[in-house]
Amino acid sequence: MKINGKRPGNRLAILDVETQKLREAIRHHEYKYYVENNPEISDYEFDQLIKRLEKIEKEHPELIVPDSPTQRVGEMTVEGFASASHRWPMISLDNVYNFEELEAFHQRVIKIIGNRPVDYVTELKIDGSSASMVYENGKLVRSVTRGDGTRGDVITSNIRTIRSVPLKLPQKWAGVPHFEARGEVYLSRKKFSELNQELEEEGLEPFANPRNSAAGSLRLKDPKQAATRKLDLYVYGLLPEELSDDHWGSLQILKQCGFKVNPNNALCRSIDEVKRFCVKWEEKRETLDYEIDGVVVKVNDFELRNILGSTSKFPRWAIAVKFQAKQATTRILDIRVQVGRTGAMTPVAVMEPVLLGGTTITHATLHNEDEIRRKDIRIGDTVLIERGGDVIPKVVKVIETKREPGFRVFRMPDTCPVCGTKAVREEGEAVSRCPNQFCNAKLREKLRHFASRKAMNIEGLGDKLVDQLLARDMVKDFVSLFEFDFDQMVNLERFGEKSARNLFEQIENSKKRSLDQQIFALGIRYTGEHVARILADQYGSIDAIASASVEELQGVSGIGERIAASIVDFFTVPENRDLIDRLKKHGLFRPQESRRKSTNTKLSGLTFVITGALSHYSREQAKAAIEEAGGKVTSSVSKKTDYLVCGEEPGSKLENARKLGVKILDETAFTELLYGTQASSPFVSS
Repeated sequence: MKINGKRPGNRLAILDVETQKLREAIRHHEYKYYVENNPEISDYEFDQLIKRLEKIEKEHPELIVPDSPTQRVGEMTVEGFASASHRWPMISLDNVYNFEELEAFHQRVIKIIGNRPVDYVTELKIDGSSASMVYENGKLVRSVTRGDGTRGDVITSNIRTIRSVPLKLPQKWAGVPHFEARGEVYLSRKKFSELNQELEEEGLEPFANPRNSAAGSLRLKDPKQAATRKLDLYVYGLLPEELSDDHWGSLQILKQCGFKVNPNNALCRSIDEVKRFCVKWEEKRETLDYEIDGVVVKVNDFELRNILGSTSKFPRWAIAVKFQAKQATTRILDIRVQVGRTGAMTPVAVMEPVLLGGTTITHATLHNEDEIRRKDIRIGDTVLIERGGDVIPKVVKVIETKREPGFRVFRMPDTCPVCGTKAVREEGEAVSRCPNQFCNAKLREKLRHFASRKAMNIEGLGDKLVDQLLARDMVKDFVSLFEFDFDQMVNLERFGEKSARNLFEQIENSKKRSLDQQIFALGIRYTGEHVARILADQYGSIDAIASASVEELQGVSGIGERIAASIVDFFTVPENRDLIDRLKKHGLFRPQESRRKSTNTKLSGLTFVITGALSHYSREQAKAAIEEAGGKVTSSVSKKTDYLVCGEEPGSKLENARKLGVKILDETAFTELLYGTQASSPFVSS
């Protein structure tokens, strides 16, 4: 007799093959999620892969290997950040998906603690990124991501940008040698939506959900850029446990210390109260300004927690009750291509209307042709869609069992669907682009960007008006906006004399916008608000920026190789230089005072690398101080490096510096090199 074509004796071999495939799939999805911030499957589907692997390994321990995804806790650390160990492990929680599984958790608790009464604290499970904040003698000294549960990335400079995180504890707690708060960093729905809109305007890939955006923002190497993301944080834990009798009490201490504690937490006296809390917030989740995907349930009493203990992966005293993902199935009626202001040609699925999260969904982005190929999406397919962060609908996967013969395979057009110009796809890019600078689709999106609130702020220049202007051939580029004829405008459909006057007034007022806002309005690829502000502050005029080389731009803090190359490419195009000159004639791009000039040349000709967490400087402050004194800061140690500035928990750069014989400065020596004495430093209080 055979089972599935195999003899029963081959059962273990079959399971061995399955575990290998599961591990490979899990590692792939971990990398897509944690490193690339580009998940391919829903959290539920990922959890099911983990659970299947755990089940096989539990039944057949001989199949467990040391590098199995089940043998570690969570996120990978990110290359380029210093790492630090957690004093107490930041272990993950096990998940349940229904009340039967929640009841089973409760019964396991009762079985271990006996007949003793048990209270639970219920907390909303915010879809963000976990971090610990360590205070020594009342001062914030370090913040670390979850990482692998034992070590994480040091993100102190970025955590300091979150206004709800106190930098100093009240006097009552100032004497505690080690005070650790743990919390969830998140982005509000409003800020998430605004961030994705900015990324799309810059021709960049938007984040799939608020959790990815929070994690990505914490790992930005420039704290100033992290500050623009407007992250926030709710704390959910305090260590050491000896500071309080129970978890509810520890939350009250955290409130007293100035941390944000979620007001929707509850102390429940029974498992039935816990269930009612879960039902309430699954129904009310849409009323919150942040994304939640479940409820965390914790045993309140610390003494009972110690009795319950932990498994090798999860605490026995806590569980996460996951809400059902906001997913739905629908059918793809067509795939159309949209052209953005950078010429990016984006395939968009046109779908049968479906209600999802209180909104009727008819379209979903498919990102690019490679994404369509990878998921094998065809016109006519029934697909599972999900609202990423309640904002961007995406196709999770195809329901292949519902595919019928003849469903059409989508082919990306070789030419722009609007102007017919042959499309180009640069090496290493997944996106095809229309190269025609005069393509109406590109011009439409460029005009929308130019007039947007964060750019020139021409409120009256809406989509319908832009479409009319293009249809009547009244606008060729940005300069046309400043050369409109009043009589022509009055004669436009649904556009009277009053509307025309208001528009002309707004166009005139736009000339007063700041230099960085006008640079941002140009829509230079990869040059968002933050980069535009850096350019304006550093160079002071559009002409100085236009004449800068790639090497010079890369030397500016916050500007990398890709951004620098894009800026130079933009100003190399004669049509763009001509556009700038014509806009200047209408009063745009007035120079401002540059902040880059310095008479301090103390460190001129010296190259520095910074590693580890500094106590009195953020990474950006240290870099700015070096550059102000004429020095240069690079990201990696080489034979050309003169000094390595070394803070707490240095990374591999310290070892490299020692091997190469590079001089190593601790923070005190670094300050003395810069200012002569500690007391002279603007960052060190005497």
